[in-house]
Parts: sequence; structure tokens; C-alpha cells
Amino acid sequence: MFIIEGQKKLQGQITVSGSKNAVLPIICASLLTKEKIILNNVPHISDVDTMLKIIQSLGVKTHFENHQITIEASDLQLKSIDDHLVNKMRASILLFGPVLARLGELDLSFPGGCVLGKRSIHSHTYAMQKLGAEIIQQDTRIHLKVNKLQSSNVIMPEMSVTATENAIMMAVLAPGITELKLVACEPHIQDLCHFLNSMGAKISGIGTHYLKIEGVETLKGTNYTVTGDYLEAGTFAIAGLITQGEIEINGIPTWQLDSFWQKLDEMGANYLLEENRVIIKKTELFKAPTPLKTSVFPGFATDLQAPFSVLLTQAEGESQIFETLFEGRLNYLFELEKMGAKIEILNPHQAKIFGKRNLKGVPIASIDIRAGSAMVLAGLVAEGITHISNTKYIDRGYENIEGKLNSLGANIKRVDDDDCSKH
Repeated sequence: MFIIEGQKKLQGQITVSGSKNAVLPIICASLLTKEKIILNNVPHISDVDTMLKIIQSLGVKTHFENHQITIEASDLQLKSIDDHLVNKMRASILLFGPVLARLGELDLSFPGGCVLGKRSIHSHTYAMQKLGAEIIQQDTRIHLKVNKLQSSNVIMPEMSVTATENAIMMAVLAPGITELKLVACEPHIQDLCHFLNSMGAKISGIGTHYLKIEGVETLKGTNYTVTGDYLEAGTFAIAGLITQGEIEINGIPTWQLDSFWQKLDEMGANYLLEENRVIIKKTELFKAPTPLKTSVFPGFATDLQAPFSVLLTQAEGESQIFETLFEGRLNYLFELEKMGAKIEILNPHQAKIFGKRNLKGVPIASIDIRAGSAMVLAGLVAEGITHISNTKYIDRGYENIEGKLNSLGANIKRVDDDDCSKH
């Protein structure tokens, strides 16, 4: 549980952690070589710990200390992976690309960890079949086998981030030229491609919806620094704005948030943008923007929709949200309503938020990773004390979020399960 005393103005400097969404596929891609991999700027979050436990069960040696991971997959073996670990997070599906490329087979329980509605694996299996995989089973489990990797012309059925990443990881070792079309191009996909190229892969078209990959026989070890987390940067930017504070956020290539900055411009937010940092300045009045519609990159990130909605509660006028990617993504709005937000939920994908509303501290819950960060933001702006349960979701995606915000002047206390009953 987090206990937050609200309405503390945030001031100071902060550096974001490495990107969760980049480091998880990069850890998996480290299995593509027998040589040593060193990863820097790795966030200390529970999803990273889970992924390391999973690859350790396949005979991989890892060491994680001071935001650096060393990975040695020279003895990668086809072993049974604990279903409990796989069921903890959706990103475990990223094992397919590298393990199929190295060992030719993988049998995995359906990945879990996502409460945003069931996600289809069709884009994954479609792309991997094009690259030589055979589906053995895909009902209660996912079991794929590859006799020989093959290059291909792959038109992705949808711009799925993880399916794109799996296809890339298989294609880098497939002989010949592979063309991947209609791929997702989020910053974390770009980081995966840069990482693979540092290992000797030959990927061109990075940052576009078309990738050309020339397969290589082997990949080498590398020392690589993971990109900063633009989703964390956006969350902290909102924290500064809603508390009428002035904060400097470092360690993030700000171009990764162009659609986010555009929405802030519509609202009249005051900030200064530089190449690798942003300075958030005090803003007296926020205006309701044009409808906030999530989209694949470079559109507005679905993972920033919930945090941004907290800012919309502080804007004058009527704001509209259109979540185009996931069902269940708007469920956090019921928690904001408990705090006094005025919201009209039109359907599972659309809602209206009416501002400006003064939020009140009450017991609320974190229902997923990004909704959890939104609840923290709501606690920062609310009057009185806010209790947030289920912080395990927040810990999956944000490293020491309470410590970072407290360093800026917030008052957030973490309470262990054993002590929750006392509060």
C-alpha cells in the first residue's frame, strides 16, 4: 500500500530509469548469442526480476547489480519453464523469437500478467510461421517448432509491439533477406533493433513501419545502455504540472514523446523542451484539449492515457478520451470517481471528463501498471490522505516511484502487507 499526503508542490531534478518495455525484449534477445552481454541502465523492477528467473531456468547465467545485468547464454537449454513465472507477465511471450532461433523449439503456457483483456497471439504465430515455425499446439499452451529458419516477406496482421519484436529476433538469424512490413515502431522496438545491430545484426529501416533484415550466421556479445523510459518521463511531467511545481526531468530522448507534448500545448501547459531533458514549469490554468485518442507510435501512447486523464480532471471544460487499443483500459476511472472526479463513461473505449474538479483522498486501488501510476498522480493532487492498494502492479513498471517523487517534495509512505491493517 502507498499512503500519500496530497497537495505537495514538487520541485527539483530527477532522472528517469531505463525503459521497462525496452529492457524486457533486450534481455530475451541476449539469448541469441553464446557470448557475454552487458546491459546498463536497467531498472530495478519486478518484471525484470521475473524475466531473469525465467531465462535462468533455461540454463542462462545472469548477474544483476547496480542497474547492470550480465547475461551468458552459452549453455542455453530446452527445459520446462515454470508456468507460474510465465503467468506473471505478458512479456514472457518474447522468449519465442530467440529460443526458436537458437534451439528450434519452445513450449510455453499462455503468458499472463495482463488485466486489460485477452490479447490474441495470432500476429506472433503468423509472423513466426512465415519465418519457418510450425504450430504444434496453441489452445491451452503455445508449442512451436522450427526445423530450419527461413527468410520471408512478412506483412504483419496488426502493428503489435511484441509480435514485431519476436519477428525481428527470429529474422536476424534467418539466412537471406527478410522484409517486415506494417511493423510497430515504438521507441522500445527501435532500442531492440539498435541493440541487435550492436551484436552484429543487419537491420535497416529502424523507426519506420518497414524493416529490412539481412540474416547473419551468428551474433556477438556487446555492452549496451538501455534507453530511458519515456512513459516514466511523461508520468513525472504530469506530476509536476498537477502539483503546480517546477521540475527538471533528465535521461529521456524527448522526441519519443512528441504526441504527448502536443497535447500539453493544447492545454496551455508551460514547459521547456531540450534534446534529453524537459523542464516543467508552473501552469496556472489548463484548458480541455481536443479528444485524446490513443494510437500506435508516433501517436499518443496508450500507456500514458490513464496518467494523462488525471491531468484532465484539473482542466477547465469537457475532455474526451478514446482508448483504441485495449479493453479494460478505462476501469481506473471508477477509482477517480471515488475521489470526486466527474466522469461519464460512454462505453468500454470512450469517456468524458469534466473539470476542473478538486479530488479528495480516499482508499483506492491500482488495477494495472499504468492505472497504478495514475492513482499515484491522483493522490499527489488530492486534498487529504490517499491510500492506494495493490502496489505490486506499480512495482512491475516503475522503479522506486515513491522515492523519486519524495525526492521532489512528495509525501508518500510505502506500507507492507503486514502493516496495512493498522492504516
